[in-house]
Amino acid sequence: MARRGAGTPFLRQLSLLLLLQLGGTLGCASVTVSPLVVALGSAVTASCTVQRELCPGLEQGKVRISWMLDKKLVAGSQRQGPRGTEVSNLTLPRFNRTQARLFCCVEWNGTKQRVGMAEIRAGYPPAKPLNLSCVLNLGDYGLTCRWEQGSDSHLPTSVVLKCTGKDPEPLPCPVCCRSRGRAVTGCTPRGGHSHCTVPRRLLQLYRQMEIWVSATNALGTADSEHLCIDPMDVAKLDPPTLQSIQSIPFQTDCIALAWDVAWGTEHMELQCELRYRAPEDPAWALVTGIIGQAGTAQRCGFLFGTQYRFQMRCRRSSASALASWSEWSPGRNYTTHEKAPTGKLDAWWGAQPAEPGGRQEVQLRWKAPRRREANGRVLGYRVTLSPRRRGRDPPTVCNTTHTQCNFSVPAATSRVYLSAYNAAGESAPTEVILLERKGQPLAGLRAVPGGERSLWVRWEAPLAPVIAYVLEWQRVTAEPGHCSACWQMERDGAATTALIQDGIEPFQRYNISLYPLYEGTVGVPVHTTAYSQQKAPSHAPKLHLKRISKSEAELCWEPLPVEMQNGFITSYTIFWASSLTNMASATVSPSLSSFAIRGLKPSTLYKVHIMASTAAGSTNGTSLTLVTTVLDDTEIQFLFLSLGLVFVGLVVLLICFQKNERMKEQLWPSVPDPANSSLGKWVPAAVPQEPLQVLAAREPGPAAISTVTVLEGEAGKQPGKEQPGPAAAPP
Repeated sequence: MARRGAGTPFLRQLSLLLLLQLGGTLGCASVTVSPLVVALGSAVTASCTVQRELCPGLEQGKVRISWMLDKKLVAGSQRQGPRGTEVSNLTLPRFNRTQARLFCCVEWNGTKQRVGMAEIRAGYPPAKPLNLSCVLNLGDYGLTCRWEQGSDSHLPTSVVLKCTGKDPEPLPCPVCCRSRGRAVTGCTPRGGHSHCTVPRRLLQLYRQMEIWVSATNALGTADSEHLCIDPMDVAKLDPPTLQSIQSIPFQTDCIALAWDVAWGTEHMELQCELRYRAPEDPAWALVTGIIGQAGTAQRCGFLFGTQYRFQMRCRRSSASALASWSEWSPGRNYTTHEKAPTGKLDAWWGAQPAEPGGRQEVQLRWKAPRRREANGRVLGYRVTLSPRRRGRDPPTVCNTTHTQCNFSVPAATSRVYLSAYNAAGESAPTEVILLERKGQPLAGLRAVPGGERSLWVRWEAPLAPVIAYVLEWQRVTAEPGHCSACWQMERDGAATTALIQDGIEPFQRYNISLYPLYEGTVGVPVHTTAYSQQKAPSHAPKLHLKRISKSEAELCWEPLPVEMQNGFITSYTIFWASSLTNMASATVSPSLSSFAIRGLKPSTLYKVHIMASTAAGSTNGTSLTLVTTVLDDTEIQFLFLSLGLVFVGLVVLLICFQKNERMKEQLWPSVPDPANSSLGKWVPAAVPQEPLQVLAAREPGPAAISTVTVLEGEAGKQPGKEQPGPAAAPP
């Protein structure tokens, strides 16, 4: 019995652990939430009731109830309920989660155990479906409807397509949408899609039906706009077939087009549209209002010798504006027939003056005719010295497929004639008068960017009347070149602006010339330069040291190639610094190619670099290292001059010393040899030796003189004078 009693608490604890699992207990606690589905941001209230006697292990002691919203602890208020229950109430003033789990917990054995749980969801009422449209498929006569879902409601939402039958008499909407029967579910989209198909058995063909989309969730219902349609009005037909296209012989800019309707639509009255375009056209040209069944259609205004692509589509002519067009038919190409080019050609020339009686060289350039004037594919151009007359061909000086020609003509030639031809014929000749360029020039020419690949050119109108203007432009490169197509003519003599778009590239410099064309003469051109777009230079110039001293360094550089400038160089900036000084700089005019840095310290290492700038940015160059000298050039020259003078003086003195004996005698006198003096001969042959008494170093006393010898000189010899002997060598 003791063993059995000892195991009872353990069994109770084990049973409580098994019961207190996620999802609640078996009648131990109950959680109520009001409401379970709320609008986002609304308040939520909850209550948890714990029955002490139903929770093993909680019969004794105080029960402490707490709340957890997912994994976050929230505080509630606890009170004692009837019949020994414990009740905790919780209020969440703003619930901002779309979905969360609320747990009721009790403290047992030092841990929080979950005894109840409720799931709360929040969101919005369903949004109104938009842009409902339907199409009837003639294959199975199913009505497929599509719409756009509104914003996400964050709640489970059911969407259905509903429909009802309508009154047979035609009435304007929304009057026609008076319900004559109960609404039925036409179809339900699957997989969250925004389309579904109503089967044929629910449709009433050739009668009005009301169709709408209904979206429902726990917070409400939203319906789309109601459609009042006859399913046959929204039937999507198969596209027609283009049978043939041909030009009408007597109306050369018109074509006749034959077409057939699709199978199964022969009994319908159709409304069709035709579209066509040439490869160069930016958009399709649309022809509307083609009514009928199979038949033909005519259209005029086509260009000669041009390939077009044609397509056609149809729908029921009695259909409403909501009816769907068929797909466009497969395209069919057709090329209209050609005729001789029309209009005049824009021409420009350059001529070299010829000597009297000689020939002058002419460079003639012209623009290809516009597509509307070419009337087909131009095969070539012809330049003659006189206009073509009936039955006689004039002499031809040039026949080419290009838009320029160089030829020579007699010096007296003042005009030539230019024409274009294709397979159908030749255009009327354009007279080109070779005028002299000596007229009044223009003033105030300037060019500004018109875009990344265009330039606006502006000028001031001259006082004399102008017939036209000719603009020339050439790209500036290191290697000279010539663009034959880089020109255009402005026919408006009153114009003061022109837009250049052909051959303009960003970051490239262009020389622009403008010629005014007067009556009987051509004005002297004026010139300017421009960029359509600028950026920082590709590189900076490379610095070179030209001269250096102890306080000054002169630098030089080569100007950047024009292809690397990417814009107009506005300035060069020189930067220099040493390990002891801060960075210093100086701005240099772009017209200069050298600069002298002054105020440097002697015998100091400096790092120098250059920066090239345009209006759009700057680019730094590589660094140049230089060391100032200790002395200036003049100081070095003076030092070398002084050392040279000293050296020359020493050499001169040495030569003088070698050549002048008297100076040698003054600087190095002769010293007599004591061995050859007369004193040596006066000493007697034998002198009695006397013992030499040496005084002790430590016994001071007077010196004792023991013997005095008197020397007698030889007869005829005076004392102190000696016969000269051989000269002694200098020491």
